[in-house]
Amino acid sequence: MKFIFYNLFIILGTLTSCTLVPTYTDPIPIHDQFTINSKKVGETRIINVWTPPDYKTNTDALPVMYMADGGIKDEDFPHIANTLAELVKTKKIPPTILVGIANTQRRKDLTGPTEIEKDKEIAPLVGGSEKFSAFIKEELFPEINKRYRTTNEKSIIGESLSGLFVVEVFLLTPEMFDNYIAFDPSLWWNDQYLVKTAKEHFEKLSASEKRLWFAGSADMSETVGKLSDILKVEDLPNLKWKYSPEPKEKHSTIFRGTKEKAIIWTLNKSK
Repeated sequence: MKFIFYNLFIILGTLTSCTLVPTYTDPIPIHDQFTINSKKVGETRIINVWTPPDYKTNTDALPVMYMADGGIKDEDFPHIANTLAELVKTKKIPPTILVGIANTQRRKDLTGPTEIEKDKEIAPLVGGSEKFSAFIKEELFPEINKRYRTTNEKSIIGESLSGLFVVEVFLLTPEMFDNYIAFDPSLWWNDQYLVKTAKEHFEKLSASEKRLWFAGSADMSETVGKLSDILKVEDLPNLKWKYSPEPKEKHSTIFRGTKEKAIIWTLNKSK
């Protein structure tokens, strides 16, 4: 019974967090926008792309950071693009391209299957993460590589349900990205399935080095911290990881409160 009430509390907090976040008016950076008619998810998706200011004046190929919640209005593309711009300007990270995927059915795209009936109540459709992942890998990656000068290095960043998706991709298809950043990932999903099965998936990690940064706020650290405990025991040789417990942050503040140090640690390989 205690778990049921805790799970309901977390679900309610996740779904209502958008109403608790202070209102920000982020300047919309200069960016490109195009659409992809996706066969994998069966709909047209809007893609927003930010490139560093000197991208058009040189011939360098750049690494790419991808993000769900990547729309312009009421989503996270503007503030992450502005953050990257400042970090590039101050030479805290190398120049990086940002690719934002605007949402359509967020709770479907970012969740895997679940056996928990209360999980299924968050939206008419859930459990579409496998198709969304295939869209990114098989349709979006090639389109970005065709349109822009890119290196092979790819990162993904996300918060809450988007953070859940980041961890899911890391565990199930780790070859997709080199770097993973997850803020308050909703690891309570499906009775903490990803936490409980994490050890089974570590064998999929390739010989190439991966980097994982994740954080847990006061609202979510009890569940998120369990992944840190597992990683400490496993001591995986090809994974550099950092867990950042954030007791002073809430679920509604952790993304903006910790994004800079997360991105610097992940992309500045000297850290």
